[in-house]
Amino acid sequence: MERWFEKRRKIRVLDIAYRQMTLALDTVNDLEKAVKEVSVGKIDSAEKTISRLFLIEEEIDNLRRRVFEELTKGSLPSRDREDIMHLVKRLDVMADHVKDSARNVLILVGYEIPKDLWDIYSQMSSDVVRCASTLRESLKKLNEDPSEARAMSLRVEDFEKAVDERYLEAKAQLLRYGEKINPSILMILKDLAESMESVADSCADTADYVRILTVSFK
Repeated sequence: MERWFEKRRKIRVLDIAYRQMTLALDTVNDLEKAVKEVSVGKIDSAEKTISRLFLIEEEIDNLRRRVFEELTKGSLPSRDREDIMHLVKRLDVMADHVKDSARNVLILVGYEIPKDLWDIYSQMSSDVVRCASTLRESLKKLNEDPSEARAMSLRVEDFEKAVDERYLEAKAQLLRYGEKINPSILMILKDLAESMESVADSCADTADYVRILTVSFK
């Protein structure tokens, strides 16, 4: 009977953890949508998108707490508990960076920002989405095809490098516009670039851990 409960508890906690991780990665899509909407002047749509993102973030926080509560029950092997906690924590950090990015976008709504600057941020958000979606595929393959999961995790690194390049491009443009844009706005734009880069860094960090897990899943 104890083994019966233990097996089902493990399945339940994995389901909750996967839901949390999936939602965390999905918030990146809303961030991209909001950036692109603001860049073309669709302010109302952008605000609605960001509001939805914040609601999803609340659900992610609730799921994270549920995962940790479930992990304190029963006697899952310590290695299983640690693996789940590492993945959940890493993607929770990523979701926090997405939220920070969205807050910066919200602050910038209504201010005049040069189009070529918004274009860079828009491209950067698309690269972040590629990074997150590739990580999601890697996580999906972890149990069924560890070799493919490893290959996908390596691709995350490629997209993370693309985000880094956009980040440097954004910083160069901010220097170029240094005397033409309000310093406070420049600071928020800089924060936005940094938080978006941190999203990609968190994805790459999680991908590193996925590669470690592929060894135990073989």
